[in-house]
Amino acid sequence: MDRIAANTLKTLRLLPRAMLVLMLLAAPVLAVPMMRADTGSTIEAPALKNSGVGFVLLVSLQRG
Repeated sequence: MDRIAANTLKTLRLLPRAMLVLMLLAAPVLAVPMMRADTGSTIEAPALKNSGVGFVLLVSLQRG
Protein backbone atom coordinates (compact mmCIF):
# COMPACT_ATOMS: atom_id res chain seq x y z
CA MET A 1 0.00 0.00 0.00
CA ASP A 2 2.90 2.34 0.69
CA ARG A 3 4.27 1.81 -2.80
CA ILE A 4 0.96 2.80 -4.39
CA ALA A 5 0.74 5.89 -2.20
CA ALA A 6 4.33 6.88 -3.04
CA ASN A 7 3.69 6.51 -6.79
CA THR A 8 0.48 8.51 -6.48
CA LEU A 9 2.29 11.33 -4.67
CA LYS A 10 5.05 11.38 -7.27
CA THR A 11 2.48 11.59 -10.03
CA LEU A 12 0.60 14.39 -8.28
CA ARG A 13 3.84 16.35 -7.84
CA LEU A 14 4.73 16.03 -11.51
CA LEU A 15 1.25 16.86 -12.77
CA PRO A 16 1.45 20.69 -12.38
CA ARG A 17 4.83 20.78 -14.15
CA ALA A 18 3.55 18.62 -16.98
CA MET A 19 0.48 20.83 -17.38
CA LEU A 20 2.68 23.95 -17.49
CA VAL A 21 4.91 22.46 -20.18
CA LEU A 22 1.90 21.37 -22.23
CA MET A 23 0.35 24.83 -21.99
CA LEU A 24 3.59 26.50 -23.10
CA LEU A 25 3.85 24.15 -26.07
CA ALA A 26 0.19 24.49 -27.04
CA ALA A 27 -0.04 28.30 -26.77
CA PRO A 28 1.47 29.10 -30.22
CA VAL A 29 -0.60 26.40 -31.90
CA LEU A 30 -3.80 27.74 -30.36
CA ALA A 31 -2.90 31.38 -31.13
CA VAL A 32 -2.57 30.89 -34.91
CA PRO A 33 -6.29 30.39 -35.67
CA MET A 34 -7.16 33.43 -33.55
CA MET A 35 -4.79 35.64 -35.55
CA ARG A 36 -6.11 34.36 -38.88
CA ALA A 37 -9.71 35.01 -37.86
CA ASP A 38 -9.04 38.69 -37.19
CA THR A 39 -9.20 40.49 -40.54
CA GLY A 40 -8.87 43.93 -38.96
CA SER A 41 -5.12 43.56 -38.51
CA THR A 42 -4.39 43.69 -42.26
CA ILE A 43 -2.41 46.78 -43.25
CA GLU A 44 -2.88 47.88 -46.83
CA ALA A 45 -0.78 50.38 -48.73
CA PRO A 46 -2.44 53.54 -50.02
CA ALA A 47 -3.33 53.62 -53.70
CA LEU A 48 -0.65 55.16 -55.88
CA LYS A 49 -1.55 58.22 -57.93
CA ASN A 50 -0.75 58.09 -61.63
CA SER A 51 1.21 61.28 -62.22
CA GLY A 52 2.65 60.40 -65.64
CA VAL A 53 6.27 61.01 -64.62
CA GLY A 54 7.35 57.61 -65.94
CA PHE A 55 6.06 58.38 -69.42
CA VAL A 56 7.81 61.78 -69.44
CA LEU A 57 11.10 60.15 -68.43
CA LEU A 58 10.72 57.46 -71.06
CA VAL A 59 10.15 60.01 -73.85
CA SER A 60 13.00 62.26 -72.69
CA LEU A 61 15.46 59.35 -72.51
CA GLN A 62 14.56 58.19 -76.02
CA ARG A 63 15.35 61.64 -77.45
CA GLY A 64 18.78 61.80 -75.82
